[in-house]
Amino acid sequence: MSFWLQFFKIDDVTFATRKKSRMKKLLLFIFIISAAVSGKAQINPVTWSFSAIKVADKTYEIHMKAIIQTGWHLYSQSQPEDAIAIPTTFILNNNPLFTKEGAIKEVGKIEKMNDATLGVSANQYSGSVDFVQKIKLKTNVKTNFTGNVEFQTCDDKKCLPPKKININVAIK
Repeated sequence: MSFWLQFFKIDDVTFATRKKSRMKKLLLFIFIISAAVSGKAQINPVTWSFSAIKVADKTYEIHMKAIIQTGWHLYSQSQPEDAIAIPTTFILNNNPLFTKEGAIKEVGKIEKMNDATLGVSANQYSGSVDFVQKIKLKTNVKTNFTGNVEFQTCDDKKCLPPKKININVAIK
């Protein structure tokens, strides 16, 4: 290698400095591309919050609220027969310390979407929706309401793959 360095009148220090500079530029380029790809892959148009509200002695409402970014939709638990959207589904863990009172209710403005071109319809929400499960404790005790929610979100051009979020709400 020293023959070529002498031939082109480049000293070892200049060659090493240029090599380090190119390597730094390459690493910076790789970092920027990686950050862009990972940022793109982590689109998350729905933010969930979970809370418990005491409504009577030993009776609580569990609120599972979804805040949906503008332009996106979250699908209802119940869908029409011709729907292709994946409905929001809750899997709630059994807890011997309480009983669930009825089904999970949806509180929000439901939109009935109908796409004549594709021949499909869907029940969906924009902005926000609150899913509420009423529970009754068997005794006055601290416990947790746990499970998960699986949901799909779409905008006018694309749908994201279904996502699953864990639920853990302290009942006091």
